[in-house]
Amino acid sequence: MVLPRSGDVIHVTKAASVQFASPMLFRVIRVHDWPTYEGWVWLDGYELNSAGDAVERRSIFVQVNGLRPVGKAPDPRARNGRQPARPGAVPTRTVRATNR
Repeated sequence: MVLPRSGDVIHVTKAASVQFASPMLFRVIRVHDWPTYEGWVWLDGYELNSAGDAVERRSIFVQVNGLRPVGKAPDPRARNGRQPARPGAVPTRTVRATNR
């Protein structure tokens, strides 16, 4: 029994809980450490559509053994062209001269 981690995308079906008769993809934000039944866990995250976009934030109560890992969430920077800063790089800013 391996708990999902923040950023993981999982396939949630009725194997995880009978309330998920219609399967869904779910991106995990947080795994709560709340006391619960053995093998069950509360997850906070986003329900994803077929394109991998978040459509609804949810908290779900599921059996860990019924979850199926799909992978890591896609990096949103890949779609909008932003790139992470290089380690050790000094951020640059454009400074406008003022007319006095």
